[in-house]
Amino acid sequence: MTTPHRTVARVLSSPIDVIDWDTALSRVAEWADRRESRYVCFCNVHSVVTADSDLVFSQVIARSDMALPDGAPVAWMLRKQGFAGQERINGPDFMWRYLAQASERQESVYLYGSSARTVETLAKKLRVAFPGLVIAGYSCPPYRALTLEEDRDIIDKINASGAQTLWVSLGCPKQEGWMASHRGEIRAVMLGVGAAFNYHSGQIKRPPQWMQRYGLEWLGRLAANPILLLRRYLSTNTWFVLAAAAQLWRARPSR
Repeated sequence: MTTPHRTVARVLSSPIDVIDWDTALSRVAEWADRRESRYVCFCNVHSVVTADSDLVFSQVIARSDMALPDGAPVAWMLRKQGFAGQERINGPDFMWRYLAQASERQESVYLYGSSARTVETLAKKLRVAFPGLVIAGYSCPPYRALTLEEDRDIIDKINASGAQTLWVSLGCPKQEGWMASHRGEIRAVMLGVGAAFNYHSGQIKRPPQWMQRYGLEWLGRLAANPILLLRRYLSTNTWFVLAAAAQLWRARPSR
């Protein structure tokens, strides 16, 4: 299993890939063609702040095969460090673009996570949207830790399906930890795409394009679910602003 050349830059304590859309998409396609066991993280503010305070999760991000700048502030931090053209590469859009290309190759995929209703609805919609795509299988774990036997069963099921990519929607940081612990066991490229299952299945409406374009998608999510997200956003966003400012201050040229 060869390791491609990577350019990374740190956002807080997390090494994030400096990469364009086409290269990221083609890299996953190459790994998938060989059914390599790898995992890809999509890192937003919540991810890098969690990694900044959690050594175990920090190592999960650091050891990933790609850590993409999912959040607009994360991509902005890369640009501030001299990578002027860096775009935001977010999980939901990456999943849709990749599957559109995978459909042309008749690639085999597996969907894992979210809820039983959501993942079943998503599988049906993907079959309609991408007729050439092979949905090798889908499943949803229970809302508890799996037993060793249950975990072995899902590994065997995914491997037996022949899936080349495994799309994981368990939420951060659970999905990243799950992928890291299964690298080397699951013979597919694992991609942790968070809320992408909810968006693409239609279970949750995604914030409008203008919010996405201006890095305000978080505000749309907050407006839709203030009780659940307000405390988290106040905590993580404040931490990010202060830590990012400190990082840029330390990196400023000395006079």
